[in-house]
Amino acid sequence: MTYCYVCPHRCGVDRPESIHDATGTFGSCGVGMLPMVSRAAPHLWEEPVISGTDGKGSGAVFFTGCNLHCVFCQNYDITSRMIGKEISVGRLKEIYRELIDKGVHNINLVTPTHFTEAVLQSLDEPLPVPVVYNTSGFETIDTLRRLEGKVQIWLPDLKWSDDQAAIKYSNAWNYWQIARDAILEMYRQVGPYEIGDDGLLRKGVLIRHLIMPGFVENSKAVIDWVAETFQPGQVLFSLMHQYIPCGNAAKYPEINRKVSDEEYREIQDYLFASGIEDGFVQEGEAASGDFVPTWDLTGVEKP
Repeated sequence: MTYCYVCPHRCGVDRPESIHDATGTFGSCGVGMLPMVSRAAPHLWEEPVISGTDGKGSGAVFFTGCNLHCVFCQNYDITSRMIGKEISVGRLKEIYRELIDKGVHNINLVTPTHFTEAVLQSLDEPLPVPVVYNTSGFETIDTLRRLEGKVQIWLPDLKWSDDQAAIKYSNAWNYWQIARDAILEMYRQVGPYEIGDDGLLRKGVLIRHLIMPGFVENSKAVIDWVAETFQPGQVLFSLMHQYIPCGNAAKYPEINRKVSDEEYREIQDYLFASGIEDGFVQEGEAASGDFVPTWDLTGVEKP
């Protein structure tokens, strides 16, 4: 690639092949073209239709860096502090196979957008399990269309209906429109969700929304859009109650706290009254640092 327009930042820079290369220019993501991975292991903490309930888990490949820059990111050490190891596309394909050999239910690509070129190469042959594209929702239509047929399960966030908050806390201009358009494209590609007899998602779109402290109306607008846009049986919706102040959240006093019980009840009640029937809610116990993985390069090096 000569110029990088892979995400909505559309930096237009000539990214170097490697993060260690002095030539070229790093864009908003701050990485080269070769994939960087911080962890690759069975992951048990996604929604039950992704991780399953049998202990085998989702084959999560956590990529270093992100095309979004949330000041409160739970994975801040890998998205902003760049903990991870640069690997070849060949090694990435080996990682998929090693996870599949462990019995994982799917290959779960976590924040992969800035490595789209490498991901496309790594998926040049179909895998025997579904591919999950786990994304912030800040995507371009052209990049999503390049992935058509290679991704069976889209797992986008729909973080912000409030564009000013998106700019302030996630460095994402026009997030609300961009993310909605991206989700509609994802749905166009895979259609209504399908769950197998084993309770696992085979294909479809599962939209996630993280409740933020002080942003009740933001959450209600997200719920409204999903309820108005999709019919029962078309998409899944996951209301996430796992926010804890991470990253640089302490610099923003208004979000430097957990979501209150009152805020959560109001948003949950709103969801239940919305007509959205298919999905998941989290209880307050999910708001804990215990669910953040250890970024120790597990599964990245060759066994």
